[in-house]
Amino acid sequence: MKAAQLRELRDDELTEKLDELQKRLFELRVQSVTEKMEDTCAKRNVRRDIARVRTIIKERQRKGR
Repeated sequence: MKAAQLRELRDDELTEKLDELQKRLFELRVQSVTEKMEDTCAKRNVRRDIARVRTIIKERQRKGR
């Protein structure tokens, strides 16, 4: 997901997206241990999306001060 798309979301939607991505990362970690992963770079992509969401949340918190 691109940062521009994430910036269009409201604060509550961003937190929901963050929860969703963290659950997806957990599922991928379990899958990598228990069975063979089909998409080997999926964990990296999800981690980067989490970082993007957290960055946007922090930016909005700083602007609100």
